[in-house]
Amino acid sequence: MTTQPLTVDLLQSAVAGGAVALRARTRLQPAGGTGDKVFPPTYLNEHGPTKYAMEERVLDGRRVRTVLLDSVQSQANRMEEALKAAWDDGEADFPVIVVDFTGEPNLEDLDRITTLDMPHRIADAILRDSVTTEGTLFRNTPVGLAYTNARVTSATAVYMSCPTALVFGVWDSTGPKGGSGAKFARALVSEIVGVDAQTGTKTSSRIDPLAIQAVPVFESAADSEDWTADPDLARKDGKSKAPVPFSRKGEGSEKGKASAVNHSNVPPQLDDKAGGVTIDHALQTSVLSLVALRRLRFPLDGNGAPLDRERRGPVELAARTALAALGVAAMVLQREFGQDLRSRCLLVPEGPTTWEILPRDGGTPQAFQVDRAGALRLLREAATAAAAVGLAWTRSPATLKPAPKLAELIRRSRLHAAKSGVLE
Repeated sequence: MTTQPLTVDLLQSAVAGGAVALRARTRLQPAGGTGDKVFPPTYLNEHGPTKYAMEERVLDGRRVRTVLLDSVQSQANRMEEALKAAWDDGEADFPVIVVDFTGEPNLEDLDRITTLDMPHRIADAILRDSVTTEGTLFRNTPVGLAYTNARVTSATAVYMSCPTALVFGVWDSTGPKGGSGAKFARALVSEIVGVDAQTGTKTSSRIDPLAIQAVPVFESAADSEDWTADPDLARKDGKSKAPVPFSRKGEGSEKGKASAVNHSNVPPQLDDKAGGVTIDHALQTSVLSLVALRRLRFPLDGNGAPLDRERRGPVELAARTALAALGVAAMVLQREFGQDLRSRCLLVPEGPTTWEILPRDGGTPQAFQVDRAGALRLLREAATAAAAVGLAWTRSPATLKPAPKLAELIRRSRLHAAKSGVLE
């Protein structure tokens, strides 16, 4: 099959109505080689045979057992991570809202959190509880007010402040309008599944070089957050006067045991509910819906002025093309980042990614090629074309800082975690 480079003209033609979607498919294998075990994400499933998301699918005309290796939500986060790396390095310029923690005592390690980091993007609670340098809450800023009033039929404000929300989807369900808040469906969907999956068994154990045995430990009378093995130095129960067992995690099976303070052996154990899987191969499928992008309307220019009928058509096509280029860049950059999904789940491609434009008439897909340099060039050219018709992106339309109440909440949460030994 012959391929051609993905140019702005080709992309614009597809966006204008010549195609329904762009698709990218990549076959992958474990980095350890065919048949090496990989570990999918686990889910709460107390009564099921496995903690993995397994299901039967039909592939190439046959029913196969598959396992989810990376979900749609996780893939979106990875694509945003890849876009952020390019944005940080100045290779890609598009609007990103920033909350700067570097001036907050004891929170400097949070650095700058952006709408590419926030789980709910421009609708996230982090933004809701952040303020300008003058102390204005985000929702009361021009950018925040414009977002609150945005909708699918009037998406210019989101395009100008957080275009990735239009690509990856967002729902302003906790904003001033509640469930009636702006809701934009995902235009870009991606996932990785393992094909012909067979579950396995995992082993675990720990040998303590100190050879500490099953000696009880108690809360120290001098410091309730510390422990002692000496009953005479322990805090006593008010009624029974018995030494109080120590635990960093509250009530539980470890209470009063040396293992509660991370000492002693852990006997060899088997886990067949989350013991990894072997697969024939993995398949990453990414689809950018051009139909979803065509639903977005842009009746205003970048300054909020209404567009007349003559100008509106070219402006909307330019905006949708820029969003499509942003989606293509996300797919390309994430694949270049690599598929190190979690511990013991590193996947490598079997061969090149197949890139296709799916025509609206159901005909033969049109193959194209695009690499990192091409994707970044495509994004620059599409953004420049949109700017020429009145939708010029600003790299950071808003830089905020956490509101005092948010900063205090984080500090108290960290103190709680330090005392309890658990991150809830």
